[in-house]
Amino acid sequence: MNPSLFAVIILAVLVVVVLLKTAVIVPQKYEYIVERLGKYSRTLGAGFHILIPFLDRVAYRFMLKEEVVNIPSQTCITKDNVTVDVDGLIYLQVQDSKLAAYGINDYKLAAAQLAQTTLRSAVGRIDLDKTFEERESINATVVQAIDEAAQSWGIKLLRYEVSDIIPPQSVKQAMEAQMTAERSKRAEIARSEGERQSTINRAEGERQDAILKSEGEKQRMINEAEGRAAQILAVAEATASGLRLIADQLRQDGGMEAANLRVAEQYVAEFGRIAKESTTLIVPNNTSDVAGMVAQAMATLSTVKQHR
Repeated sequence: MNPSLFAVIILAVLVVVVLLKTAVIVPQKYEYIVERLGKYSRTLGAGFHILIPFLDRVAYRFMLKEEVVNIPSQTCITKDNVTVDVDGLIYLQVQDSKLAAYGINDYKLAAAQLAQTTLRSAVGRIDLDKTFEERESINATVVQAIDEAAQSWGIKLLRYEVSDIIPPQSVKQAMEAQMTAERSKRAEIARSEGERQSTINRAEGERQDAILKSEGEKQRMINEAEGRAAQILAVAEATASGLRLIADQLRQDGGMEAANLRVAEQYVAEFGRIAKESTTLIVPNNTSDVAGMVAQAMATLSTVKQHR
């Protein structure tokens, strides 16, 4: 091989190695920590960068996106001495790459361990019945504890979520029995309330029915009384009108003679009716003196006419 060609090949290989060692491309939402001779030099942001060969090196690479770290299930003891298995998730983000590189060895492991410790402490301060209700409070307690410690790590804990709380099987059975009893109690209360309301409704209906009946009876009696009063008034007015008409006719020419004839006819007719219907016969002192009876009646009419 030509020595000149061999030298060119060796030179090309050296150039490629140098480029690989010096040229660094940092992706978006990432930061690289560069050390020079083992000492922190600078932080590289997204883009293309050139390093000094054999002196500079990329020591750490950090993603600036939000990261999710699973917290393994662990056993916690509640305030009322019941063991429960609790697991969760933490959401964190690197805020300062230099602190994340030199402030702690593994910030994810540290955050997970601190979350477990804080979680055991938070669960130990509440009763079992409230662990399911106090999830928001537990989450806030864990976030506050980790966030205070993580300031020197260059990370920010965004939130913590309790994934699941699993009590022992015996506690589950007791809780299910309690829930069944509570549902039965609510059903019994609802049934009794329904019966009570039904009784009230029936009593109210009967009361309204009695009131309506009494009002109807009252109105009926009022109507009947008004009808009888109207009837009596009508009869009285008709009688008064008839009497006025008779009196007016008596004052006319021939009125007295017509009245004599009418009285005589009625006298004879009534006397004959009594004779037919009654077993006892009433006989006047003077049966032939019909004219006298008529004259007496007409005298009474004349007296009435004079007083008018």
